[in-house]
Amino acid sequence: MQLPVLHADEYLAVIDKPAGLMVHDSKLARGETDFAADRLREQFGKPIFLIHRLDRATSGCLLLAFDRESASALGKTLMSGDVEKDYLAVCRGWPEERFTVDHPLDGGPGKPVKKPAITRFVRLATGELQVPSNGFETSRYALLRCQLETGRFRQIRRHLKHSFHHLIGDTSHGDGRHNLQFRMRGVHRMLLHASRLAFVHPLTGQRIETVAPLDAEFSKAFALFDWGAPTGIFR
Repeated sequence: MQLPVLHADEYLAVIDKPAGLMVHDSKLARGETDFAADRLREQFGKPIFLIHRLDRATSGCLLLAFDRESASALGKTLMSGDVEKDYLAVCRGWPEERFTVDHPLDGGPGKPVKKPAITRFVRLATGELQVPSNGFETSRYALLRCQLETGRFRQIRRHLKHSFHHLIGDTSHGDGRHNLQFRMRGVHRMLLHASRLAFVHPLTGQRIETVAPLDAEFSKAFALFDWGAPTGIFR
């Protein structure tokens, strides 16, 4: 039940969180009893402080600290924008090669105030399924690299919906018709992955760069479109 460790030192660690595991207990838990935070406290045998969050359905790099001082320093680094966070996503349609969504978002349930939210996207690859869609002979999809300038509730998922390029596998903000096409082909997870995390260690000055590999289910999407092995796409 241990989680893969991508980097660890006396102050902090970066973990590869699997899809389907909630990070911590919250109002969204709905009876869940298995949380990454609990596993990590047991795994490392000491307190842990989460520096950021990932949705349950999102996999990949999760940053944590082992003491309050390190957590505070990492939090300041994160807030300053000096942490590089890359996500990989599969969306419906073929968006422009580069596009930015600048659209304010609320904070989720019980937090109605909207705040600025900016996500930058780069299209890495495109593919088609031989299935008619919206009057077209085929259904089009794209692989995106996503970079957050802000960290709002479900920001990438909601920004892709706002741009009409819904995230595949997203049952809350996605398109059910396209989700079904992937489930029929053996892809049953949301296709959003925190692939890379890079920053300067606030306590040692060392540059840390971690890359989380894609799991088998996400890799099936690559096979569907003959995108080749999912290597060389993380930079």
